[in-house]
Amino acid sequence: MKSLDQAQIGVEYVVIEVHTEDEEMKAFLFTLGCYSGQPITVVSRKKKNLVISIKDSRYNIDQELAKSILI
Repeated sequence: MKSLDQAQIGVEYVVIEVHTEDEEMKAFLFTLGCYSGQPITVVSRKKKNLVISIKDSRYNIDQELAKSILI
């Protein structure tokens, strides 16, 4: 198991868990469609942010969020 910030660009992974004690962060990621069993892909990296693809949508997230998503 590794976090999303360690993922390769263009490879589809499956979210295993959102690992954080911050309930607001969990709720935010859930609204994006990021929860266990969902396919997720890192589209690109920009400085300290990642562009990810979930459910045919793209989002820009920071390293803190990426580290809490286990794949």
